[in-house]
Amino acid sequence: TGNRVTCRDWFQLSLKEGLTVFRDQEFSADVGSRAVKRIHDVRQLRTYQFPEDSGPMAHPVRPQSYIEINNFYTVTVYEKGAELVRMYQTLLGKKGFRKGMELYFQRHDGQAVTTDDFAAAMADANQYDLSQFKLWYDQAGTPEVTLVGEWNPNDSSYSLQVSQLCPPTPNQTHKKPFHIPLKLGLLSSDGNDIPLQLEDEHEALGTIRVLNIRQSEHKFRFKNVSERPVPSLLRDFSAPVKLRYDYTEQELAFLLANDSDAYSRWEAGQKLVIKNIKVLMHQYKNNLPLVSDDYIISAFKQLLENYELDKALVAELLTLPSESYLSEVVNEIDVDAIHFAREYMRKFMATALEYILLQTYDDNGQPEGYRYDPVAAGSRRLKNLCLGYLTALDKPDHFALAKNQFDGADNMTDAMGALRALINSDCKQRRQALSSFYDRWRHDTLVMDKWFTIQAISSRKDTLERVKQLMKHTSFSMRNPNKVRALVGAFAHGNPVNFHQADGAGYSFVADRVLELDKLNPQVAARLVRVFSRWRKYDAARQTFMQEQLQRISSEQEISKDVYEIVSKSLE
Repeated sequence: TGNRVTCRDWFQLSLKEGLTVFRDQEFSADVGSRAVKRIHDVRQLRTYQFPEDSGPMAHPVRPQSYIEINNFYTVTVYEKGAELVRMYQTLLGKKGFRKGMELYFQRHDGQAVTTDDFAAAMADANQYDLSQFKLWYDQAGTPEVTLVGEWNPNDSSYSLQVSQLCPPTPNQTHKKPFHIPLKLGLLSSDGNDIPLQLEDEHEALGTIRVLNIRQSEHKFRFKNVSERPVPSLLRDFSAPVKLRYDYTEQELAFLLANDSDAYSRWEAGQKLVIKNIKVLMHQYKNNLPLVSDDYIISAFKQLLENYELDKALVAELLTLPSESYLSEVVNEIDVDAIHFAREYMRKFMATALEYILLQTYDDNGQPEGYRYDPVAAGSRRLKNLCLGYLTALDKPDHFALAKNQFDGADNMTDAMGALRALINSDCKQRRQALSSFYDRWRHDTLVMDKWFTIQAISSRKDTLERVKQLMKHTSFSMRNPNKVRALVGAFAHGNPVNFHQADGAGYSFVADRVLELDKLNPQVAARLVRVFSRWRKYDAARQTFMQEQLQRISSEQEISKDVYEIVSKSLE
C-alpha cells in the first residue's frame, strides 16, 4: 500500500506509514493474540506518543511545516497515524472500511496522493460525512474526554454526560472539537453486558455501541437499565484520547475481573494500580506510614487462578505500568517517588502472592522443549512475569530459580526473561548470567544489542558507570546506530531513575553523547536529544540541569539542523 499509492509530498507521510503500521498491527493480531497485540500497541502509544503530543515537539499527524524532515519520522506520524486509520474502521465497520480501501485503490493505484484523498475514498464508498474527522490530521495534541454517569431508578435510565477538550500545543492554542468514536458497554452486577437502547430507539441494538462525539459536550441516555451499571468505556481503545471517569476501586476491580473487552479489562487494572501508586507516592513524599490496598491482591489472585483466560493476556493484566507512563499521569514528575512507589507495589504484590506465583511459574514450565505457537508463547510470557515478581523479594531461592532457568533455556525468551529478573539485584547469579550470555552470543551482533540494553535499563545505582564502561567494550561502536540505541538510547529513554539522577550526571553524559553523535549521525543524535524536551515537567533542580544541557548543545558552533530544531523548540 505504501508503494502502490504513495505520498504527494512529505507532509502526507502518514498516508502510507500510518496505513502500513495499521496493517502490520492487524497481521500480528491475526497470527497471535488480538487482545495482547492491542494492549501492546496502546502501551507504546501512551508511553511515547502521548508525551510527544504534550511537549514542545507536538505536531499534527499531517505537519504544517518543518526545518528538517527527518524529525518527522515520529510516533505521531506512524503510531498515531495508525490509530486514525483504525478509527475509520471503527466508524465505518470492517465491511465499510474494506469498501473504502477498494475505492481508494481503484481511484489512486500508481499515484502520489494526500490524506484528503484517502478520507474521500472512505467517505464516498460509505456515503459518510468525514469532514470533521479530518481535523485529526491537522490538530496536534491528545484530546481529554471526561464522562459523568448517572443512573435513574425511577425510569430505569442511565445517562452519560460527555465533554472533550484538547490542551494548547505549539502554534495551536485553540482546538475545534474532534470527531471521536467512543466504543462502550454497560455491565450489570453479574458481570454481563447489558443490551443498549438509546432513548430515541425502538429496541436495543446490541451490547456494544460506538457513540459519535462531535461537540464539546454531549449527553446520551440509555433506556431499560434496571440496575446501576458499571460503564466499560473506550473499549478497544477506540480513539487516541485521555479518558476521565471517576471510578471507585471496587468498580475497577469489578471490571478487571469481569469485562468482556480485553483492553478495558487491562485498563481497569492499570487504573487500579495507578490509584494505589499515587497514594504511595504521597505517603513517601510526606513521610507517612506506607499502606497498600488489598483490592489489588484480591483481583490479581483471581486472575492467576482463572485457568480459562489466555495466559498472554493474564501476563499483560498483571504487568505494572512503567515508570515512564506513570510520569504521564502526574502534574510534576517526581522521579524518586515514582520509582519508590512502583517498586514498593511490586514487592507488596510479590509478598502477598508468593505461593501462587511459584505455583503459576511451575505450571507454565515446558518440559517438552521449545515450540512456537501463541499458547506456548503465552505460557512463557506468564512464567517470566512470575519470575520477575519472585526475584523482587531478594530471596536466594528465587535467584537460584532464575539462574537455573537461564542455564537450561533453549530459547531467547526464557534466557532474557531470567536475565531481566536478575538484572536489578546484587546477587552472584546476575554476574554469572551476564558473563555466560556474553560468552555464548558475543559473535552475534544483534543478540549483543540485547546484552547492552538489559544492563542499560537496570535500576542499580551503579548503572551510569556501567554504561560508561560498556561504551569502551569491543562490541560497542558509536558509529553503529543500533549499538547507540541499544546502550545510550536505552539508558536515556528506558531508565528514568538513573537518567534523572539528582546530581544531573545522567543529563551531562547523554548531552555529551548527543554532541559526539551529531558529527557522526545527526538523525540518531536528534532522536536522543528529544529526551530533554519535556524538562519543564520536572522539579526545579532537574529543570535547571536539563536546561543547562540544552543550552550547552545549542551553543555549539556547527550543530546540525536535525538537532537544532529539537533543541530550539525545547528551549522556546
